[in-house]
Order: sequence, then C-alpha cells, then structure tokens
Amino acid sequence: MKTRCLVFLLACTAASAQKVTGPVPVTADSHPFLAAAHNLQPMDLAKVGYLEEEFLVSGTANVYDWASDGSLKVKTSNAPYTTRILVRRPADAARFNGTVVVELPNTARRFDWSMLWGYMHNYVTDSGAAWVGVTMPGAVDGLKKFNPTRYASLSFANPTPTEACAAGGRGGRGGSATSNDEDGLRWDAISQVGALLKSGNLPGLKADHVVLTTQGADVVTYINAIQPSSKVYDGFVVKSPGPPTRLSRCDTAPGNGDARQLIHNAGVPVVAVLTQGEVVASLPYLREDSDVPVDRFRLYEIAGAAHIDSAPYIAMPSVADQTAGGGAQGTPQWPFNLRCDPEIPLQNLPLQAYVLDAAFAGLDLWVKKGTAPPRAARIELKDGTVALDQFGNGIGGVRSPYVEVPTASYFTTTPGPGTCRELGSAAGFSWARLDALYGSYKNYAAKAGQSVDRMRKERFLTEGDAQRMRENLLESSH
Repeated sequence: MKTRCLVFLLACTAASAQKVTGPVPVTADSHPFLAAAHNLQPMDLAKVGYLEEEFLVSGTANVYDWASDGSLKVKTSNAPYTTRILVRRPADAARFNGTVVVELPNTARRFDWSMLWGYMHNYVTDSGAAWVGVTMPGAVDGLKKFNPTRYASLSFANPTPTEACAAGGRGGRGGSATSNDEDGLRWDAISQVGALLKSGNLPGLKADHVVLTTQGADVVTYINAIQPSSKVYDGFVVKSPGPPTRLSRCDTAPGNGDARQLIHNAGVPVVAVLTQGEVVASLPYLREDSDVPVDRFRLYEIAGAAHIDSAPYIAMPSVADQTAGGGAQGTPQWPFNLRCDPEIPLQNLPLQAYVLDAAFAGLDLWVKKGTAPPRAARIELKDGTVALDQFGNGIGGVRSPYVEVPTASYFTTTPGPGTCRELGSAAGFSWARLDALYGSYKNYAAKAGQSVDRMRKERFLTEGDAQRMRENLLESSH
C-alpha cells in the first residue's frame, strides 16, 4: 500500500498562510525521529488502536518584543519557518474524543524528547484523545543530523542574521553575538499548529479543543505573552511551573518581581503540577487556585515525588537514534553520563504519571463542560524546607497510598553530579516495621485499596490509573 502524501495551503493565525506536507513516508531506511516504535521503551501504538504520522509545517511568523506591562510589539514580521509535527491519534476516527494535546518536546539534549508523553500516554490512549509533538528550534540541528534528507527543510532562520543583540540580551551573550537562527519564531508556529489542528485541514484529524503542555518555561511564556492575543488554545497543563523564558533571541527573560513571572488571567483553564522535590525552589512562581472565569487555575503538589523519575525516559528516542541525532548518554537503564553517589537505579515511582493523567482528564472536563477539577492542599513547609512526617515523607499535597499507607521513605534528591539532585530514591521499611504498622499483608492491601478509592473519588486518579495503581502497589508489596 502506497503512503499517501499531500500538500495544501490554509489560512492561519498571527502571520501568513501555512503549507503542510505529509504524511512523510516511512520506509525501511527512514522513520520519524521520536517514533513510538523507536523509543527507549518501544510502544506498539496499533495494540492500543492508535496510529502515528509525521507532517512538515511551513509558514511565516513574527518576532516580538515583550514589554514589562505584558504588551507585545512586532519587531520583525513574516519570517519563514518550517517545523515538523508528530501525530498520534486513534486509528478509528469514531474513538477520537475531540481533544488534541499539543506537546512542546524537551530540547535539553538538542533533539526532541517527548517527556510529557512518557508521563501521560495512558490518559491519551484511555480517553481517545490525540497527541501532537511540535519540533522547537533547539531540536532542529539534532533532527538534521539524524536524517539530513528527511529533515532538510526544517528551519527557524534568523530574519536579521547580522544583528548583534544589545548588551544584556541573553541570546547575544552580552551584545557581541549574531546568529543564523531565531528561536522567537516558535511562538507563532505554536499558535499556527493549534489553529491547523482545529481547521480540519490536517488529514484524519480535526480538533474540537486543543490544549498545550510541556515542562516549564515555554508553556508559561506562551500563556503569559502569546495566549492573550492568539486565543488559540483552550487550556494548558504546566509541568514544573517556573519563570518564563525570553521571547526572542535578543530579549531578556522577566526578572525577579516582574509580574510576567506568574500565570494570571489566561482566559482559559490552567492546571499546574509540581513535585515535593520542586516546591521550595518554585515558591516565587506559585500562586493561589482560582475559579474566576478569566483566571481558572489549579496547582497540584505531589507528596513523595522527585522532579523526575523513569516515566519520561521511556519516551526518549532509542540509543541508536540519539547517537545519530548528536550523541546518547549512558544506557537505556541509566540514561546519564555520570553516576550518583551512592549509585541508585532510576526511580520507578509512577506518582507523576498518575497525577498528570488526572490533571489532563480534569482539564478536559473543565474545558468541555465547565466542571472544575478538585483543589488540593499544598505541601507543608517548616523553616524553609518541606515538613516531613514520622516516615520521612512530605506532609500535605496530593496524597497517595505511597505516603498514606507507606512501605518506604521517599527521598526527592540524591547526592552526586548533574541530574542527581533531581532524582529520587526510596528506602524500604524492614519486615519488622511493616508488621508493626499493618500486621498482615491483607490489612495493608485493604488500607492501600481505600487510599486508591479515595484518590479516584476525589478525581486525583482516572479509572484506568486506579486499576494500575492497585496492581503496582500489590505486586511491589507482595
């Protein structure tokens, strides 16, 4: 069967028309970077009734200046760009629930890494939503290295390449540097992809609602700077909320005390998810919950969870693809070049996956039906640090059986270089302590089951994840 490929034009927001090419053919010698079947933990999408397609999206975008009062001014207009989108959707159109989750993949390793898919793919496939990953400027070189032919057209070229940034401009490194690339083009590209998904002009997919997600700065920046004028996205899930980034190569990020650092008045619902290990460092960027129509907001702080666990790494490209894209780190089991001290395994504690799934499910109801998601207590602090209970686990926050019916103490940082400070570990209780706490496995299972049921009833767990949590807890504790 021949792979269909088509090119068409459509109207879009923020600049001129887009051109969409695809699906880009998959052959024995050419597959999409980040394809689900070529990840560190390969996923057979067909088994869950999904298919994957890749498209190239071209258009023109503006570069903006972002004033301290939040207003935007066009600095350079109608600069061409080409990005790619990776689409995962139900193979049976009747299963599609109308929601598309748009993820901005992480580019910390200079290639696309779909961290949020690693956490929340069960929400997508359980609910019948679709997922779209949009390549950002920081990953373009990695994709071109991976496959120079497939990705030859990718570009966020600087429309003013001889311009040197003014002193203090982060992109200009103190005012001396020029660049052939302009990462400020990504904001209009993000808006245009959202509009494309709603237009019905992407083969096989027409969204009723689009929500945007990623970890940290880019989604915060989009909410505060771009959403007020674009009004494309119907909601946002922010993992690890923090300060916004700069809006263009020569811009500077809003500094301490700047009103643009906090998410306010997005006009659509926003759900932010934070871990116990991130709370203290994130305090300047946190805010109160709200049900005000123009400022709907929820923040969930997960007790017992560290900044990162094994979930996002299952959605990292395979070692072979990473190497082709510019260099892999470590092994599939330990994807880092440096070891922690003491050495630990990559933590397999699925709390973030469960709470993020619930966050997306809650956002979906908030967007579609106006049903507000639950509120959660915040992590308690004492003398500037997280307050701990008798088991060494955080007090407050989103509670789960892992901390309500504990079998271990959970640590949210680890000594050592690099990423170690963001990694968690667990110290399991002795059998004597478990016996003193629960008396029997039957008693433990009953208490754990009650905790799971509470989370489900309070909508901090989806139905599918409630079953997964029971299986995970009972298998790991037997």
